[in-house]
Amino acid sequence: MQIEEYFNFLTPNDIRIKGSRIGIETILHEYLYRHQSPESIAQTYPHLTLEQIYATILYYLQNPEIITQYMADWLKHCQQGAKQQDENPPDYVLRLRQLRAQRGNTV
Repeated sequence: MQIEEYFNFLTPNDIRIKGSRIGIETILHEYLYRHQSPESIAQTYPHLTLEQIYATILYYLQNPEIITQYMADWLKHCQQGAKQQDENPPDYVLRLRQLRAQRGNTV
């Protein structure tokens, strides 16, 4: 089996583990940035096999430049999304903040 057969390449910035909706960035974030072992990741994502997790790590190791850029793009996208949400929070968040402020004023 070729390593690429473990993945669905939806777009250049969206590679998912075959049979799931989990992107490789999810597994690689746990492995690279949170220093989790493949076995630990498997416990967090029990619907993935240990083989799928190792395949994701191996894919990264075989393509470090491409996947490092993929991860950088993903992290940038996450940061932009968080910034947008902070600047324009949904109505329910505004309401919760308002309720919290009211409680703080009455206590």
